[in-house]
Amino acid sequence: MFDQLAQIFIQLIDFHPESVRPETLPTILVLVLLEAILSADNAIALAALVRSLPDPEQERWALRYGLIGAFVLRVILILTATWVIKYWQFELAGAVYLLWLSGRYFFVSSEGHEEGEPVAVASKLWEVVLLVSLTDLAFSLDSVTAAVAVAQETWLVLLGGVIGIISLRFLAGLFIKWLGEFSNLEPAGYLIVVLVGLRLLIKVFSDDYVPPEWLMLSCIALIFIWGFSKRVPDLEEPILEESSKIN
Repeated sequence: MFDQLAQIFIQLIDFHPESVRPETLPTILVLVLLEAILSADNAIALAALVRSLPDPEQERWALRYGLIGAFVLRVILILTATWVIKYWQFELAGAVYLLWLSGRYFFVSSEGHEEGEPVAVASKLWEVVLLVSLTDLAFSLDSVTAAVAVAQETWLVLLGGVIGIISLRFLAGLFIKWLGEFSNLEPAGYLIVVLVGLRLLIKVFSDDYVPPEWLMLSCIALIFIWGFSKRVPDLEEPILEESSKIN
């Protein structure tokens, strides 16, 4: 494993932008597009985690540092993927973590945020930062190891990781806003976490029973449609009141 890591680092050190072959450019463009599209399911999960904080400033802080941690973990995963892929225990751990995370949302009663309770705000903040980093890692586990297994050039996979994190930053910011506007969006995010967790769990036992990518994407698209299907009543009422006053 260490010999492989050394070779990868040597490739990265010797990399020069002018050495990029012209035929690689379409691959990079496709990579940008795919990462932007495929980051949506991950982004809504991260936004739902960050949204559990009581203050918008804390949300921004947790998202910023959580994604820094996510980027570091992604790079480590990419550089060690040829080793990680040999051990099914990593995928099992990722599946158990995602199912635990969604189970905590659906089955454990939330305590809510009460004023005057300066409960361990800092510890809650760092807990969310850690959860954001680990959730992104679990979501990336399947796609990154598969990409490294087939990719000819490691720097392309690393580029994909960077693009993915940038996409997550913008998409998660949007989803944090939308979570306050659509009442079904938060449970939709955790349903997607369940789907990804189950897919990883099935893969641990047999690749033959893993749902195809098109089926997963179709299910995620349907969950998104449901998530955006209902606006929060409090946001609709003022609009109706304003329009009645104008009339």
